[in-house]
Amino acid sequence: MSTPKSSPLLRNLPLLALLTGTAAGLYFLRGTLSFETLSEHREALLAFRDSHYALAILLFLSAYIAIVAFSLPGGTIATLAGGFLFGTFPGVAFNVLGATLGATLLFLAIRAGFGERLARKISLSEGPVGRIKRGIDANQWEMLFLIRLVPAVPFFVANILPALLAVPLHRYVITTFFGIMPATLVFTSIGAGLGEVFAAGTRPDLGVILTPQVLAPLLGLAGLAILPIFIKALRRRKGLE
Repeated sequence: MSTPKSSPLLRNLPLLALLTGTAAGLYFLRGTLSFETLSEHREALLAFRDSHYALAILLFLSAYIAIVAFSLPGGTIATLAGGFLFGTFPGVAFNVLGATLGATLLFLAIRAGFGERLARKISLSEGPVGRIKRGIDANQWEMLFLIRLVPAVPFFVANILPALLAVPLHRYVITTFFGIMPATLVFTSIGAGLGEVFAAGTRPDLGVILTPQVLAPLLGLAGLAILPIFIKALRRRKGLE
């Protein structure tokens, strides 16, 4: 007995909702998700947090999830706000949770729309694209951690690419949750110190992530993620000799 196929409209509904939300967010939130906005409303935000702590957490998580799911500009500001409002701890936990949930919603919407069909076509391809995908499939855990740990990979790219390559959901969620922790911790700690930055009338130095003290550990973690790939390749080479 064959399984009835869903209609194209129903299958693409999550993707259409995603695109609609992105367009609406870009239109209505132009210039809103900025450091200047956070600075201007900092006292009201702190007052609301102090009087409605649980609600503040819920609203913050909802906003962060929406920013990531709709790929809106302002992810860095949201991370800074998490540190500013809740401190490095538990702020980093809220930031990681919000980013992971938002990225997961984006992943599911794209995969439901055309990710599975595209991945199937790529897998059946005998050309270079198909070979690249099969190489990635052989080292999925390592590659997923790598694109999360390397600061050079844009966050939205790391969110979308796995959905186009038929990565299992559990691998995507696990590598996202743990892979974004190091960089998120750095930006959350910067956000926790925004009180002094606001008092001085300056802007935070987000380039700190590229300093040797921060970049070296991140690259070290990336090296650990890619090491199993080299070991597998070395073993295969020895097996062929």
